Amino acid sequence: MVTIIVIVAVVALVALWLVGAQRKLVSADELCKNALSQIGVQQNSRWDALTALAELTKGYSEHEYKTLMDVIGQRTAIGRNSTVADASAQEGKIAEAMRLINVVAEQYPALKANETYLKTMDEVSKYENQVRLSRMTFNDTVTRFNRMVRMFPDSIAAAIFGFQAKDYLAEPQGKTEMPSMK
Repeated sequence: MVTIIVIVAVVALVALWLVGAQRKLVSADELCKNALSQIGVQQNSRWDALTALAELTKGYSEHEYKTLMDVIGQRTAIGRNSTVADASAQEGKIAEAMRLINVVAEQYPALKANETYLKTMDEVSKYENQVRLSRMTFNDTVTRFNRMVRMFPDSIAAAIFGFQAKDYLAEPQGKTEMPSMK
């Protein structure tokens, strides 16, 4: 009789531990999804500012405006169910749009001096900083999640419930070196 009580108690403790570990993993997974979604929110703000900049270029060059609008038309929403690759692809499209806007601004000094252009570029910079912070938050959240998935004893629960380590957001190409001040 005592043996049965001990076995039931051990099984109950293991079951309680599994439930607790599963809840902790789900919570961490949700935090990762939320952090990625926040990146999408900040990227949308940047896209809106870039669209406003593209509208400003319309008065200077119809060709550049159409090219910019084609790039902006490739915009996709980043949300909770997006992947790291989706967010990185969006960053590449945003960088391409920014490059095109800078090319137009260099060709048309009057555009660069336009007050609306200057204010909108300030907004773009502000959103870029917010995206950087969101990326750091995402990577920190993924670090905590990956530790849970890989460290014993939570790794056992992670394997049982199918949780796998998540990918980090990599630094965008060209952002790892200091820009030239020439």
